[in-house]
Amino acid sequence: MRNIAYVLLVAFVFTSCQKEKRIGFIDNGIVINDFQEKKDLETKFQAKEVAFRKKFDSIDQAFDLEVQKFQLEAKKMSQKKAQERYQELGQKKQLLDQQKQMEGQQFQQAFQAEIDSVIIRVKDFVKDYGKKNGYTYILGTSDAAANVLYGTDENDLTQTILDALNEDYKK
Repeated sequence: MRNIAYVLLVAFVFTSCQKEKRIGFIDNGIVINDFQEKKDLETKFQAKEVAFRKKFDSIDQAFDLEVQKFQLEAKKMSQKKAQERYQELGQKKQLLDQQKQMEGQQFQQAFQAEIDSVIIRVKDFVKDYGKKNGYTYILGTSDAAANVLYGTDENDLTQTILDALNEDYKK
């Protein structure tokens, strides 16, 4: 009986000495989508996308005019000469399409690289926030991957982190 009392006393001492674990969670989707740096990045790339579209719209229009001009002149050309010119226009169209596709891919890659850097910045910020504020864990959740199925409002750090992140971005 005495041994049981000692064991319980030792177990109580060990459990009372353990540091309480602080756990919080954030909604990743809200933090990322409402982060001002991401919004600014999207605005910047939307402007670039408009310029990209205008550039290729004008190239396409110029090509269409060239095709229309050829169609009018083709009636006066020999069949061989018209066939050669038709092939030249086909090759030119292929090159223009390849150029458009290549520049579009470069545009998407540049955007994705910048979004990835924003996500890394958010992760690093959350990690530092957790360390500075004594959190053992800060979990992430979203509609796409619901890792946190339930959490009390006091453990929801979404708005707190978002506000701190936006404040840090303003600096």
